[in-house]
Amino acid sequence: MALAEHACTREGAVAARIDVAPCNACPVRSMSVCSALEADELKRLADILVSVKVDAGHTLFAEGDGADTLFNVTAGTMKLYKLLPDGRRQITGFLLPGDFLGLSINDTYAYSAESVTPATLCRFPRRRLEGLLEDYPKMQRRLFAMASSELAAAQDQMLLLGRKNAKERIASFLLMLSERAKRRGYAENPVHVPMSRSDIADYLGLTTETVSRTFTQLKTSRAISLLEGGKVRLNDMETLQELAEGA
Repeated sequence: MALAEHACTREGAVAARIDVAPCNACPVRSMSVCSALEADELKRLADILVSVKVDAGHTLFAEGDGADTLFNVTAGTMKLYKLLPDGRRQITGFLLPGDFLGLSINDTYAYSAESVTPATLCRFPRRRLEGLLEDYPKMQRRLFAMASSELAAAQDQMLLLGRKNAKERIASFLLMLSERAKRRGYAENPVHVPMSRSDIADYLGLTTETVSRTFTQLKTSRAISLLEGGKVRLNDMETLQELAEGA
């Protein structure tokens, strides 16, 4: 299948129209909003989506941009963040394959989205996708369920930031990544941690120095091992679980 490439969203992204066949073969379809559709219904979805490839560090959209596009992550890792009035950055979430982003109750995005690693996403025009949601209520229900899960994750993060110390936060973070990898059929241990120490700090409400020091402490106690390629082996699950639970 010949694919015509063109510039997309922001400089540095490449997009290509795809047909229904890649949707049927998508490895994360069962976890995405598309999972609600039957194979024959995917044709209408494929007609409005474009596959977008971005390099690491690419800003997909910025807080305040017009929210006229929605995305589904099919490969790589994205981060969502807000800039605080004092100039600090608060990362509100990391998105993995199967996750949906770009939902907004207003006409502008409430947060910024940037790729942590090279990533591939399906891009949907907001108005055309809303039309499909009206025609396929089951897809609308699936999107609502995903939004509810996102809200639950945000509530978990509030608990993480409000009640836990640095070790407890790092342990919770590593276990969360492990569990999310498991749900996607990926290796749960060692866990892939592609985020920088600075990104982890801005997500957990810590300083970069504290994150680095805590990883070293967990390594010294042999609870974890730091491997090449941004991977962390969870050696002592019992200790990590106890830390995450504040025991």
